[in-house]
Amino acid sequence: MTSGSIVAQIADYANRADPYPLYAELRKQPVRREDDGSYLVSTYYEVRSLANDPRLSNDTSNRPSGAARPGQNDPESGLPPSFIFTDPPVHDRLRDTINRPFGPPHSPRFLDGLRGELAQAVTELLDAFEGKDQVDIVEDFSYPLPITAICKVLGVPREDEPRFHAWADALASSIDPRPGDDSAQEKGQRARQDMGAYLSDLIETKRRHPGPGILSALAPTMAPADLEATAVLLLVAGHETTVNAITNTTLTLLRHPDILDRFQKDPDLAVPLIEEVLRYEPPVQFVPWTTALDDIDIAGTTIPKGSPVWLMLAAANRDPKRFENPDRFDPDRKDNEHLGFYTGIHYCFGAPLARIELHAAVPELFRRVTFSRLLEDPPPYRANAVLRGPRHLPVAIEGLTA
Repeated sequence: MTSGSIVAQIADYANRADPYPLYAELRKQPVRREDDGSYLVSTYYEVRSLANDPRLSNDTSNRPSGAARPGQNDPESGLPPSFIFTDPPVHDRLRDTINRPFGPPHSPRFLDGLRGELAQAVTELLDAFEGKDQVDIVEDFSYPLPITAICKVLGVPREDEPRFHAWADALASSIDPRPGDDSAQEKGQRARQDMGAYLSDLIETKRRHPGPGILSALAPTMAPADLEATAVLLLVAGHETTVNAITNTTLTLLRHPDILDRFQKDPDLAVPLIEEVLRYEPPVQFVPWTTALDDIDIAGTTIPKGSPVWLMLAAANRDPKRFENPDRFDPDRKDNEHLGFYTGIHYCFGAPLARIELHAAVPELFRRVTFSRLLEDPPPYRANAVLRGPRHLPVAIEGLTA
């Protein structure tokens, strides 16, 4: 990565608050080769095509020597790669096994059964706003809620939830593709090891004494190492992305008071509004770990076999060839088939849970809280360029309704 490369600019924290001009520049050349031999694909139809192309591998062991391997397995943890970093048939076997207790058609009521507990968690978090004139939406709301949700899904005892906060931060930081960021990689490896040891004990407990959550359901049928790796993945995918989605929705609405006013008067606007935020400010900006298994001809360019490929989801979501006025936040947008949750066989496993959390959190937040103003705009962002979102979102509030 050279200092003048577009990847370096995207990774540069100075551009974190607004990377979209860089994505617009990228789209001028739908498939762009960087000096390090990686290829950046930034236009909607090309990203969608490659995400559904079996010649593109998610298995990071296929990446050439010296290429960054974000999310790669840490050998010292003793865990295999999670299924997001595998290809068929291993991917399909693992994903199908995990999906059985998680959702339809085998467990159609599992996620729906979480709605009441999530609503209660939202109520408790908002009740804590009472008497305050300012809050941090991240620390006080959007960060703790997904931890509660993913721990419910896994069957983690509530008293252990705080331990997952630190692990989630460290694991998320470790998939940042910036070469040379050894401290983040080391923290991620340590968190993976610590969480793996914790989960190993918990899975054995669930095997002997089954209880609620998918760990109990999967413990008898899945290899412990595969189940531990899956639980680590779900923590990152099920927590960090949802934190960003809730925070980005809050920030976007506060920046668009006319749409916020409509939303508060018409709660039915929630569905298209949330989907538009997922297009406009996706919680996962790009997928930097795929590799071409063969020469791939696309958009007038040949991506050679063995080349690292980055699929730029946030750039594709603002492609004017797919979305009219793409830089405009418009909850009335029709045919909004965004890539906020990716596409193809690696479509976000936790998307149904994320949508349930968003619909539990966002309408209630804006129903109960009277906001005054943003205290910082732009707010401070997380360092991670992949899982992009505010680290803090301080806001002034005027009151809280029951």
